Amino acid sequence: MKKIINSPQAPKAIGPYSQAVEEGGFIFTSGVLPVDPVTGEVFGGDVKVQTELVLKNLENILKAAGAQLKHVVKTTVYMTDLTAFAEMNTVYATFFKENPPARTTVQVAALPKGSCIEIEAIVRK
Repeated sequence: MKKIINSPQAPKAIGPYSQAVEEGGFIFTSGVLPVDPVTGEVFGGDVKVQTELVLKNLENILKAAGAQLKHVVKTTVYMTDLTAFAEMNTVYATFFKENPPARTTVQVAALPKGSCIEIEAIVRK
């Protein structure tokens, strides 16, 4: 049975979707943006600052589902500028220190709310 996951410590969905869905022992997150959960606005700053907020928001969504970052098996990272890959990767590595998940990183033309990064995850509980 599909279970909808929502955390008040992460940004509200900005459209007709859920923060995450749990089904069959897996959690599938929507793309997580660097949005302040209180104001609903994109947190300014460079890709390092935005990556940190995205991953903190992701942690909060997973916590609401009874999971942790160590349970993440796959991420997809969307960036508007891959020349900032090394900066993103430095922050990303601090959140996934041991046994990091599989990952795909792609450059896109634009992201919602003008953010420079968005990350989605597949998690095995």
